[in-house]
Amino acid sequence: MLKRSTLGRALGALLSLCAGVAAQAQDVSAADPYLAKRNAERPIEARQSLWLEELTWMEVRDLVASGYSTVIVPTGGVEENGPYLATGKHNVILEATCPAIAKLLENALCAPIVKFVPEGDIDPPTGAMRFPGSISLSASTYEALLTDIVSSLRQSGFSDIVMIGDSGGNQRGMDAVAARLNKQWEELPTRVHFVKEFYSPGWEATENFTRTELGVDETRKDGYHDDIWVTAMMMVTDPAQVRFEERVRAGRASINGVPIAPLKDTVELGRKMIAFRARLTADAIRHAIAAP
Repeated sequence: MLKRSTLGRALGALLSLCAGVAAQAQDVSAADPYLAKRNAERPIEARQSLWLEELTWMEVRDLVASGYSTVIVPTGGVEENGPYLATGKHNVILEATCPAIAKLLENALCAPIVKFVPEGDIDPPTGAMRFPGSISLSASTYEALLTDIVSSLRQSGFSDIVMIGDSGGNQRGMDAVAARLNKQWEELPTRVHFVKEFYSPGWEATENFTRTELGVDETRKDGYHDDIWVTAMMMVTDPAQVRFEERVRAGRASINGVPIAPLKDTVELGRKMIAFRARLTADAIRHAIAAP
């Protein structure tokens, strides 16, 4: 049995320890007043979505904690695309392809689509900027935008941040930002991956797959910034964005010699294209993440 003096000393030491822990907790709380709120329990059942912007901050926090370590930053554009396609063509395609890629990876989310990218000089106009409705960014603005988006996602706890682009003008800026941030963050656990394979060979490989495996090929060129691959993939998201009904009424429901009616057949064709392109890109992302 402990002597009263020994017991008193032990009790005093315990109280002192508790006081120290409490003081330390107060110091941490004072230094970060939002810590308790960030650690709060989610009060309702989580919704399921692969799009970051459709989740609450608590749902994002819990997914990252459960192993969702990868986030994809998809870049699209707003540009002229002929008389039938909406100017947001690339963004419409990404609405279908990004979640398809994330689903294959099983531990990834999609950041909001970056809809504004370089499309040519604004004044005097070059490239797509010669046509109404196009919106362009300078290379420096585009890279600054990507830098802030990727840096924000690092703060959310993602360890692998992947950038993909559906348009050729997007590629150089993503490559530059990834290289710059990886050098800046070389002592940190976060890595940035520019996965060019989504665009190249992604587009060409999808076209070849459609020809050789699905038996669909163009027989002529109508002279528009459009083709059956773009149209079919857009139709998976929303047939209105290729003006399907209007084209049927006008007797123009084809592109480059390939009919786009009936609707269900072209939507199914687009789904097969997206599934192929998603597999190709998911494999490239896994390879990039696994690289030393």
